[in-house]
Amino acid sequence: MGDPTDLYRAQATLFGAVGAAYDGTLAHARAVIIPAPLEYTVSYGTGAAQGPAAIIAASAQLELYDEETGTIPAEQGIGTLAALDFAGLGHEEGLARIHDAVAAVVDHGQLPVTLGGEHSLTAPCVRAVQAAEESTPLGVVQFDAHADLRAAYEDSPLSHASAMRRVLDIPQVELLQVGIRSISEEEIAALRAGDVRTTILWAHQLAAGKADFAAALAALPARVYITIDLDAFDPSLMPATGTPEPGGLGWYGVLGMLRLIAATKQVVGCDIVELAPIPGLHAPDFLAAKLTYRLLGALFMGKEG
Repeated sequence: MGDPTDLYRAQATLFGAVGAAYDGTLAHARAVIIPAPLEYTVSYGTGAAQGPAAIIAASAQLELYDEETGTIPAEQGIGTLAALDFAGLGHEEGLARIHDAVAAVVDHGQLPVTLGGEHSLTAPCVRAVQAAEESTPLGVVQFDAHADLRAAYEDSPLSHASAMRRVLDIPQVELLQVGIRSISEEEIAALRAGDVRTTILWAHQLAAGKADFAAALAALPARVYITIDLDAFDPSLMPATGTPEPGGLGWYGVLGMLRLIAATKQVVGCDIVELAPIPGLHAPDFLAAKLTYRLLGALFMGKEG
């Protein structure tokens, strides 16, 4: 794959257009956006490869002042890498390229924020942030409609439907799944047999006030990685995903949970995946861009917030 530091370079189009009023250079960035238009195993709706570009384009329309926190997250420095190029690469090689890009950002002491692309990219991201502290436990908080715990799907163990199973292959990782409302018999059997260890906060439990996110989060290690599949949101808010599921999460509920993570844990990386843009419908793209920015704002405030 070459020198991983070769992937650490500036991009002309910056997230949030922060290069205008605020410093968007990589050298002064506290967080670095990694656009990863990966799409190898989508099994229903397609278009996830166009997600990162749509998010970055929509981000140029963001108001950079956050009225809820009274802060301007862009002041902290948000850098943007060039979109990763997967041309001519197989799925495994593509995942290795993502790992190298995340590792390069971590090596520079910055927070990696990967924009997908399909959900299979999460495991290499987690592996890259965990490599620096292999002996230290890491919690992964997954916001998603789907459990993604299959051993393999359509003959591929690297499938997006196996994303969290591959994350759990990484030593010292504990998983908390939030908003799940679609799971297969195979995954249920693996859970009942003890082959998979996870805590699931089902969407129907959250809707009824019968799930305690704060308690589940507190049980995780101090270090945490966040992965957000955009189909965690209700399709009335986020129709632009490959497999939208009814009964999803709401905007303020997700933001509240993200702020609690930021206030109580050390977040070492995150990703936002599975946006499949719908031509002529900009609302989902803008939601994903604003979610990314508000998440960064929460993480920059950290325990001070």
